[in-house]
Amino acid sequence: MSKKLNKRIALVTGASRGLGKAISLALANEDATVIVTATDKTRLKPVADKIKKSGGNAEIIPADLTKENDIISLIEQTKNTFGKLDILINNAGVTQSSKIEDTPTEKWDLCMAVNARAPFILCRQALPLLYKSDQAAVINIASVVGIKGYPLQSAYTASKHALRGMTMSLAEELKKTRIRVHLLCPGGIDTDLVTQVRPDIKKDELMKPEEIAELVIYLLTHRGNAVLDELRIRRAASNPWFD
Repeated sequence: MSKKLNKRIALVTGASRGLGKAISLALANEDATVIVTATDKTRLKPVADKIKKSGGNAEIIPADLTKENDIISLIEQTKNTFGKLDILINNAGVTQSSKIEDTPTEKWDLCMAVNARAPFILCRQALPLLYKSDQAAVINIASVVGIKGYPLQSAYTASKHALRGMTMSLAEELKKTRIRVHLLCPGGIDTDLVTQVRPDIKKDELMKPEEIAELVIYLLTHRGNAVLDELRIRRAASNPWFD
């Protein structure tokens, strides 16, 4: 069977675990070269090793997404190593669960820094490389909270609304280029982050990271005249239409 992402260069943030790990493995399975990034290099190594063991290609570039210089260096290293970038997956995220009166400003700032500011900087810095690709794509991972609100999640919700808004504007700016911009808004996924925020959801009702990774591959491999700007993905056990 032919691979669908033959030799394309992909960068995945938050790649050391959960959804980022699943996306990285799915990309590699389709023959993309995957740059995996997260703050902790030691947690990235098992992901890269698994990709290489299965015959894929992976490059580890650690970066702290709260630091602009780290983000700029991440893209510079990508440029120096590969000369281009075909796929940017802004997946990394942090959360905060508390009443708004109990939410420290630094927690709000952290959510905004990782969930909204870092994707903005990454998109800005990566555009010159993405322009070199004939089938470039940016996929930003938001959340159901990027569309609606939940109690105890004001900082997280604000950051994901910001990411969604930025993605919509970026798509408008790039609509006449070869770069496609997509937004994923998933509900509860079986990851550490979701378990932390929504311990009330039964684990067997959570979506699997691999299910979302399959949708990422779908977006990247369907480049006809039909374009999916945004995917809203819910748990089967939840209410339709995010109501």
